[in-house]
Amino acid sequence: MQLMAIPKMQRPRERLLNNGASALSDAELLAIFLRTGIAGMNAIELAQSLIDQSGSLQELMNVPCSEFCQYKGVGEAKYVQLQAVMELSRRYLLEDVVRDAQFGSPQAVSDYLKIQLKGLHHEVFMALFLDNQNRLIRDEVLFSGTINAASVYPREVVKAALKYNAAALIFAHNHPSGVAEPSEADRLITNKLQRALALVDIQVHDHLIVAGSCCLSFAQRGLL
Repeated sequence: MQLMAIPKMQRPRERLLNNGASALSDAELLAIFLRTGIAGMNAIELAQSLIDQSGSLQELMNVPCSEFCQYKGVGEAKYVQLQAVMELSRRYLLEDVVRDAQFGSPQAVSDYLKIQLKGLHHEVFMALFLDNQNRLIRDEVLFSGTINAASVYPREVVKAALKYNAAALIFAHNHPSGVAEPSEADRLITNKLQRALALVDIQVHDHLIVAGSCCLSFAQRGLL
């Protein structure tokens, strides 16, 4: 059915204006983003097809550009637009988390890091630089790519901590595989950084691994 053939008040745009975005299905929300369908499919049907092909809305929004562009009805321009929407959403959520959070508990850190790292297809190693009240001064991705003990340089981490006048650090990295268990390399990196920062009287509060919707805390595991 052509979208224009649907009664006006039942179309996604009008339903959102009258009932709010939460009243719409995933396909209807995505249809508003897509704006138009393709031959044989209106925008809602195309949206549902994309969700079905990828497995879920989350999977669709996390696929790399090369895979996204293989779906019928979308291309690089839509991929760029979708990534921009996701980044705006991420920054919107982070504003509230940063404004309200004191990162003194693994749960507060976990909530923040899931927004930052969930869905990444490559591994990154980042640090949260905290003041003496456990408030975030800055976060920074320090290293990208496959993380191992040889690729993380304690001297660079210490330099960054001193530059931001941090009282404590929390380390984090993601496991794109979806498995949150720490490797031996993860343990070695943590111990090496903890020793280096102790020399300049800076504490390491935790090291967290984000894997999908899971987040493992070294502190809670007794690994620090």
